[in-house]
Amino acid sequence: MARKTATMEAGTGAPAERVPGLDRLPAGPALFVGRRTELAALRAAAVRPAEGRSPVLVLAGRPGSGRTALAVRFAVTVAGQYPDGVLFARLSAPDGGRVPPARAARRLLEQLGADTADVPLPGAAGDGRDDPACVALRAALTGRRVLLVLDDVRDAGQLWPLLADEPGCLVLATTAGPLTGIEDIDPVILGGLDRTAAAELLGDLVGGTRIGCDPVGAADLAEACGSQPAALRLMAGRLRGKPELAVTEAAKELLRAVAEAGKAEPEGVKEPVEAVEPPAPNGKGKGEQGKGERGKGRRGAAVTGPEPAAAVDPPAEPARDPAAWVRPGPEPAEPVPVPDNDPLVGAFTLAYAGLTAAQARMLRALTLAPAQSADPRTASALVGCPAPEAATTLAALAERELLAEEPPAADGTARYRVPGRLHPRLVRLRERDDRPAEIELARARLLERLVRLTESARSLLDSSEGAGPDPLPGPLRLKSAAHAREWLLGERDPLLGAVADAIGQGDLDGSAGRLVTALLRSLPLTGAAAPADLHQLHELVLTVAERHGRPRRASAALLNLGDLQAAAGRWEQASGHYRAALEHARTADDEALCARALEGAAGCHRALGDAVRAADWYGRALGVRQSMGDQAAEARLLARVAEAHAAQRRFDEAEREYRASLSVLRRIGDERGREAVAAALAELRERVSAGW
Repeated sequence: MARKTATMEAGTGAPAERVPGLDRLPAGPALFVGRRTELAALRAAAVRPAEGRSPVLVLAGRPGSGRTALAVRFAVTVAGQYPDGVLFARLSAPDGGRVPPARAARRLLEQLGADTADVPLPGAAGDGRDDPACVALRAALTGRRVLLVLDDVRDAGQLWPLLADEPGCLVLATTAGPLTGIEDIDPVILGGLDRTAAAELLGDLVGGTRIGCDPVGAADLAEACGSQPAALRLMAGRLRGKPELAVTEAAKELLRAVAEAGKAEPEGVKEPVEAVEPPAPNGKGKGEQGKGERGKGRRGAAVTGPEPAAAVDPPAEPARDPAAWVRPGPEPAEPVPVPDNDPLVGAFTLAYAGLTAAQARMLRALTLAPAQSADPRTASALVGCPAPEAATTLAALAERELLAEEPPAADGTARYRVPGRLHPRLVRLRERDDRPAEIELARARLLERLVRLTESARSLLDSSEGAGPDPLPGPLRLKSAAHAREWLLGERDPLLGAVADAIGQGDLDGSAGRLVTALLRSLPLTGAAAPADLHQLHELVLTVAERHGRPRRASAALLNLGDLQAAAGRWEQASGHYRAALEHARTADDEALCARALEGAAGCHRALGDAVRAADWYGRALGVRQSMGDQAAEARLLARVAEAHAAQRRFDEAEREYRASLSVLRRIGDERGREAVAAALAELRERVSAGW
């Protein structure tokens, strides 16, 4: 079957296949038609100079308009002009949740090859432009030519912290809603496909002969779909699955399904936000009826209301200060929903009705998968079937255009994602058709599968443990240490999302706790464990511990959080964690944890230059260690107290503590420690004799 694809001249520069990062982009549809006008508009906007920052292109369209596919197509055609690479981040969860810009910045930094271990943890200011990760990303982009593709941006507050002062980079953002507030943005707005492109898409997906023999039926079906690519693809999947179904009859079925869905008006479905001009059934936007070629992209400000240009006042003069690129705007809008009378809903209803019971169950269960992304390993756990059977079902759902293909895993395993445009409908179907006990069981099976996969990865990465029995059956096993590392890093976000969701719901704390423990043991073995990820995991441990009244575990989590903050040089925050850890340790009557918390807080005061408080907290820690009989820790703390006394110019007390430390070290036979403390004592005496 011949594939019809939109064409445009490749940009000058390196060959696209040599540009790093192209494999990070979504796989996109194998068949792509039309959109020549929109591609040309994007190309023209990309060459316009930006004032002091990276140029920003915005591609706006309703769910199902094909905005992500068009963004990927454009990125591939211009990638050669950006030899330093292509970066990709999705800024909305499938359920419409908002991804914080700080999290996106950390992932983009990792794609650049930057060591995020050196990036401080988020500060009290939150996720704004001053967040450490956002600052580090903008610095890393300086002097580079990079293409950033940011998919499904919810609001300007997500976008502007990521914009670097580097005109050589290009940012391409897709959105369903308005990005008001950012200066100098002229979005390309997607309507439906034109008549020719819609017919080509149907012909390529269904078969040229079947469509060519019924051009009237094909035109009726395209009209019923509103010429939306997503609806056309769903109906093409239905036609492929039912060879006996006439194209004309499919169009009538869709019209009936749309009419019935519009009458139902399920509770909780809101009218769509007029974020962009909705396409009319013939593919024209509001105000374009009878003007120009059907389906031409219209360029203008993507704001609410019939008069887009009046919604944003033009700046009096070019904004050169980065802080002036964005004016304060309203709170982030709700996700743009798909209305019940949209052809996409009708096409989905028909496609879902044609599934087998097993396929429908799998599709509903995938809404429980981390980030709604799954491979046969996780999908088989959700529905309780063998992995090969899950792989077959996933492929069948993708064939019917109900799942989007993701880039394959490191070992070539196929991966799929529930499209965000279908997620709310599938959640409602799951809540209607699946019993709560079945849903809880599916979630529990998934968590246990993730625990076993993570433990398997750890055993492969930790050679000191030796080879042990693999906890997984053959088709699910990770093959090598390299495979285990790639799996952990590739699935890190879904793993973190799975454990956060489970702990947030609070009904599977046992399995979730085991997954947290497995991740804390495994991620550092990859050599790429980001402090922010470890911080999130220890916070989850703290949540579970406090929920179940386990002060010892809560204290340990707080100590780890304090250590991470201290390593980032955030001493005030670290001190707060250590003090909270001390309270929990006292409740648990655990002297070792009390001593650790006291010593951690003392170290924070020492780093902040408060020698008086440092001496006090070190002295309290010393008393606990002495009562425990921990002589090595006693010697160490005596030296710390001596340093604090010296900083207060209390030289006699400092020498006394150094001598006491030497006595303990001599008693336990620690020669290296004796040498270090003796050197510190000699330096103190030398400075005192010199008039210090």
